[in-house]
Amino acid sequence: MRLSPPLVAGALALLVFPAFTQPVATVKRETVGNRTTENVPSIDPALIEQLNRYQNTRGASVEGWTNDGCLLISTRFAETAQVHRACQPLGMREQLTFYPEPISGVTASPAKAWRKGFVFAKDKGGDEFSQLYWFDEATRSTTLLTDGKRSQNGGTTLTRDGGLMAYSSTARNGADRDIWIRNTRTGESRLLLKEGGSWTPMDFSPDGKELLVMKYVSAAESYPGAVNVETGKLEMFPVDGGKASFGRFAFAPDGKGVYFISDEPLDGQAQEFKSLRYHDIHTNQLRRVGPVIDWDVQGFDISQDGSRLAYTSNEDGITHLRVLALPSMQEVALPELPIGVISGASFSPDGKRLAVTLNSATSPSDIYVIDLAAQQSTRWTRSEVGGLDASTFVAPSLIRYPTFDEVDGKPRTIPAFYYKPAKASGKLPVIINIHGGPEGQSYPSFNPTAQFLANEMGVAMLVPNVRGSSGYGKTYLSLDNAEKREDSVRDIGALLDWIAQQPELDASRVGVMGGSYGGYMVLASLQHYPEKIRAGIDVVGISDFVTFLTNTESYRRDLRRAEYGDERDPAMRAVFDKISPLKNAYKIQSALFVAQGKNDPRVPWTEAEQIAKAARDNGGPVWYLLFDDEGHGFRKKANSDYFNAASMQFWKTYLLDK
Repeated sequence: MRLSPPLVAGALALLVFPAFTQPVATVKRETVGNRTTENVPSIDPALIEQLNRYQNTRGASVEGWTNDGCLLISTRFAETAQVHRACQPLGMREQLTFYPEPISGVTASPAKAWRKGFVFAKDKGGDEFSQLYWFDEATRSTTLLTDGKRSQNGGTTLTRDGGLMAYSSTARNGADRDIWIRNTRTGESRLLLKEGGSWTPMDFSPDGKELLVMKYVSAAESYPGAVNVETGKLEMFPVDGGKASFGRFAFAPDGKGVYFISDEPLDGQAQEFKSLRYHDIHTNQLRRVGPVIDWDVQGFDISQDGSRLAYTSNEDGITHLRVLALPSMQEVALPELPIGVISGASFSPDGKRLAVTLNSATSPSDIYVIDLAAQQSTRWTRSEVGGLDASTFVAPSLIRYPTFDEVDGKPRTIPAFYYKPAKASGKLPVIINIHGGPEGQSYPSFNPTAQFLANEMGVAMLVPNVRGSSGYGKTYLSLDNAEKREDSVRDIGALLDWIAQQPELDASRVGVMGGSYGGYMVLASLQHYPEKIRAGIDVVGISDFVTFLTNTESYRRDLRRAEYGDERDPAMRAVFDKISPLKNAYKIQSALFVAQGKNDPRVPWTEAEQIAKAARDNGGPVWYLLFDDEGHGFRKKANSDYFNAASMQFWKTYLLDK
């Protein structure tokens, strides 16, 4: 890996990038409410006004159906996303929950449930110790269902009659995710499964006597099984090939088989991608469902009446939706939908309609409902875009650039989405936006920041899916594991080389930004390519793998060791000491903005504090932002607005100046 430029290139770089050699004498620290900043200047009022409309875009996502044919919708009208109800296309949205904290994990009661309403999850200040609550449709009352303590609860699934609720919880010891059962009529909860590790309930059998479960180890490794609800006896299912990645697992409506998503071998042939399969319990026969595609199936939903199955596939970042009639598994013709990213497919209680959340590069998330018999789609929500002219929004193109290694004798290529300003003259400054995970994947979805940068500031954005990203096969997913961690950073180095070769892009004005693992990638890129990157924004990023693994919440530690490596192993610890940005902070010469939530259980706020201090010791400009009421990201509108405005001020100061 080339960690430093040739002497000549380095001398030329000094003409472009300021050399910060003197330590910063003072740190200007200010606290306003829940916000603490260090060396962040006052935001230009004109910039705040310019950003206002972009910050007032919003989306809506489907959370399920009510028994009378209305939709449960998650959207934000004030500070946080709450649950609303809509009963007709483009009709009034009635808000049902009113909390200062955002609502997540909504599970609607089944069509034949003994009571109507929904389960939802809510934490405090982004700490992710979510508690489960029941919203009762008849009384509009809310009931706490879990212990209300420092435990994490989620993964709710209900029996067909709504009499039993299964969920995962860390309540027993704070480290393992066990599976609990709650009798919704009596309110009694009991521990069903405590095998150790991270377990999630998947689906009850139609008679409610068995529960499909999954043990998650990593993005490439899960183990399915079934538990007898009465006795708690666990039966693990065999995994072809010994190790595989699994998605959803659900009983067929008749209880005679299960549908599931997996990348296990099929007919003795290894599989790179996850496909939808059906296993007949009585005959022990397995079959693939749907056509053969070299892309991952992401999710599926089965109608409560058992007549339809809908599933989605992720094909180069674009979602394809298919619906099958059951039990024939014949494909159902669908109306044409806008090209984009589809999520949250949910059948109406009678199985005749399918609601989906659809997001595109030029439109925020909205809900469409498909009438399956009429083969027609109807838009149910039209989310606001701050009064902006949506026709001016920039749609990204998909590019592939060569990186340092080869596949079958040819250079490996890395996919990236390229947002290019439509009305810009001269060479364009560039921001590289790196996703987290590291097993995440960037999609061509609506990004108000990218639109503001393109339309208002004339900045191009590149959004790569470097090695280790999901969606491109199990081999690609594994290319950055453990000691291969910095190979993904080299993919950013290759992107910098690609930028230098594009006549419309200004290689002397490149910034990099990212959150969580993407924050680590920002710091590592600044460490390895200081002569090529002017500035970086690190949001809730890892700065030292040893301190990160030591201080992350105990229920996450082993899961992260499976991806990053085990810091208790001396050989792996030596790798961490070599690659961690904190140990190499003296190499960071570019301007840096570090932003963090104080309640972050994943990447503790100390990761941000230590890298901000270490980088500041180099004498370079370092801005630091901490929100006391946020966790792993910024979910409250006022906080998000301030961070976005400060980010634009940072880019104007350190990136746009020629």
